[in-house]
Amino acid sequence: MWKQGGATEEEPMPYLKTVLCRIVSISTMIRTVQNEEIQLQLLSLPHDPKDVVQNSEAHIVGTFLNAIGKNKPQLIGYNSHSADLKILIQRGVAKGIRAPEFCKRPDKPWEGIDYFARGSNWNIDLMRIVGGAGKSTPSLNEMVTVCGIPGKMDMDGQQVAPLWLKGELDKIIAYNEFDALTTYLLWLRLAYFGGFFSDAQYEHEQELLQNFLRTESQKPEYIHLKDYLTEWEKLQKLTS
Repeated sequence: MWKQGGATEEEPMPYLKTVLCRIVSISTMIRTVQNEEIQLQLLSLPHDPKDVVQNSEAHIVGTFLNAIGKNKPQLIGYNSHSADLKILIQRGVAKGIRAPEFCKRPDKPWEGIDYFARGSNWNIDLMRIVGGAGKSTPSLNEMVTVCGIPGKMDMDGQQVAPLWLKGELDKIIAYNEFDALTTYLLWLRLAYFGGFFSDAQYEHEQELLQNFLRTESQKPEYIHLKDYLTEWEKLQKLTS
């Protein structure tokens, strides 16, 4: 479950409008299972918003795509197949990044991991599951709102560029982390809907995330997670 944040700048031309995009942050929620024990991690790039090298777009995109290529995780996003992942690929090409393991494809679709194939189990777009055509396709915010999951809180995507121009990268990272958590909670709900979790397992998965947020929010760099947890707990009471 991941979210990439980009700042866009529109430049008018006589007969063409171009949109310049720069990836300034990527956040991901990682769930791993080892010996039946579930581990959760919330990771963001750049790790240090004040580090000039880490803040470069080439470093952010290259680190993320090459980490995927090395670790081969199952990717889950919302509108990620048509938008987020494609933008990352576009910016990777534009910045001259090399990511051979991420780009590696099997000779036959069923013979290995493929992040490019439509319908691949290694690149799941939740919007394709819940969406239809036109107005029947909800935004992430619309979908999670009816589920009692925190959606857009204090800001939305339109505020990313102004924050970046003001040098407030930490607020962009927090915004991306909220979206990554929201996407994770929606995935849990869909997995439960599909019968992959029992009632008890679904409850346990949510408790794990609540405990994770309580623990992580004690750290200075994650203090903003208290706001997310408070909003989630409030919505749970309203929808229970």
